Amino acid sequence: MSLAHRQKTNVRNTLNYRQTPDGKAGPTALETGRSFGEIEDMANSDIFSTGTFIGRIWRPDVEGPALVTVQDGTVYDITSKEAPTARDLLEKDDAVAFVRAQQGEAVAKLDDLLAAKADRATIHLLAPVDLQAIKACGVTFARSMLERVIEERAAGNPDLAEAIRGKVTALIGDSLRNLKAGSPEAAKVKAALIEEGVWSQYLEVGIGPDAEVFSKSQVMSSVGLGADVGLHPISKWNNPEPEIVLAVDSQGRVKGATLGNDVNLRDVEGRSALLLGKAKDNNASCSIGPFIRLFDETYTLDDVRNADLDLKVEGEDGYVLHGRSSMKEISRDPLDLVSQTIGRHHQYPDGVVLFMGTLFAPVEDRDTPGQGFTHKVGDIVTISNDRLGALRNRVLLSTECPPWTFGVSHLMRNLARRGLI
Repeated sequence: MSLAHRQKTNVRNTLNYRQTPDGKAGPTALETGRSFGEIEDMANSDIFSTGTFIGRIWRPDVEGPALVTVQDGTVYDITSKEAPTARDLLEKDDAVAFVRAQQGEAVAKLDDLLAAKADRATIHLLAPVDLQAIKACGVTFARSMLERVIEERAAGNPDLAEAIRGKVTALIGDSLRNLKAGSPEAAKVKAALIEEGVWSQYLEVGIGPDAEVFSKSQVMSSVGLGADVGLHPISKWNNPEPEIVLAVDSQGRVKGATLGNDVNLRDVEGRSALLLGKAKDNNASCSIGPFIRLFDETYTLDDVRNADLDLKVEGEDGYVLHGRSSMKEISRDPLDLVSQTIGRHHQYPDGVVLFMGTLFAPVEDRDTPGQGFTHKVGDIVTISNDRLGALRNRVLLSTECPPWTFGVSHLMRNLARRGLI
């Protein structure tokens, strides 16, 4: 029996409802207006009761990854010769139909998998991507754009940030409101700011015609739900960046979306934008998951455009930070960011996953007045959305996170040994 035949929801509850224990249709979190911060007290798996989700798990019995989907609270292994990798599945013209046609092997209860920690000895979730390039767009929100300018002017020194923040906001804050990047109005603002002597490389990519697109991490290096995320030991001023991540195939078609944490070292990048690679790409510095939600009749790119992301940071010292990022405030449309990443100017034969930036830039003091927020080892970061689930990770130093040891060559040898390629 295919997974499609196992589905018990009709069109009405697939679109807007979830099935309650008594068999009646009940409202989803979206309809009740709850943020995922409130939904965390409910069953996380409720979010996955509608829609088409794919992911990757670690299977100790085969000492390698498996491609999975979710149905009725159960996780099914759908790895096959036809689609041995997430890349291969996303290349299908109709990935949704392909997933629904699979029989699959039941391998875990969803609730158990969502609670599992990243341990090679047990089944656990991996990042839901494998062979895709991992790219990111920066400075795509006006509010966080100002923080990049502040970092630059403070040369990465958090002691100077508060005083500079007031001056920069007074000078340019109002001029960036509701400004469309690359528009004639943006060009006029740019000319005025240059004349005032406050132009910045961050304002250039924030409101100019060309988006900032950079390599966030290496192929196969991202971590998933339940794993540790890493900070380079040299950093003293850093923060999480909650983002929606698009899954794009080799033809530039957006197939779905997931959540990501673009772990950021503010002091390193603030010293020089040429240190972006060091600020962004370190061991375990890229978290993606828990699953990719494929675009289907229940979820489309418009849902991404209107999405709100909630962030919660919980410290071992009792500190709690709440934040929110709204895709409604992004200065560039998701398809614009995709077109600036992949096309005739740059091909990705295995597809690409694209972080789209964040509105979130924490400025509340955690310890020392005027120094704002920075992580402490042991922080638990939860990024959540009521259509994509929750991505939760513990923060450690990158030197203390498990080393990255399973790359593309290891994947190919593992799949070959299992007779999948």
